[in-house]
Amino acid sequence: MKKNKLIFWIATSIILLWEGLMPLGTLLFAPEFATAGTKPLGYPDYFAYVLIICKILGVIAITVQSTPDKIKEWAYAGLTFNLIFATISHAVVDGNIEYIIMPIVVLLILAVSYVYKNKIKSQMV
Repeated sequence: MKKNKLIFWIATSIILLWEGLMPLGTLLFAPEFATAGTKPLGYPDYFAYVLIICKILGVIAITVQSTPDKIKEWAYAGLTFNLIFATISHAVVDGNIEYIIMPIVVLLILAVSYVYKNKIKSQMV
């Protein structure tokens, strides 16, 4: 049980930092860079802001213990869709392998968080 919780919290903390705090920091302290990842892909500026807010809300949902399970499921799904579409967008538009691999790596870490969340939940029942 302790091993599962440790793995869950390590993976979830990485997601918290990468998908939550980094976008929040950009939005608050360097708003001129908020669209740096989406503008070259052809997305409008408002899309970047909506994406940042959704990422932050999703990360809050998966890290706060008292969040209802259904909300957590939707948060994991939303973050998953975001990472899949980021991979596809980079593959189609710029083809830069580093930009294609990074969302896949984060997606794998998100998957570890999800799997271990369910392992912990099944052990508690």
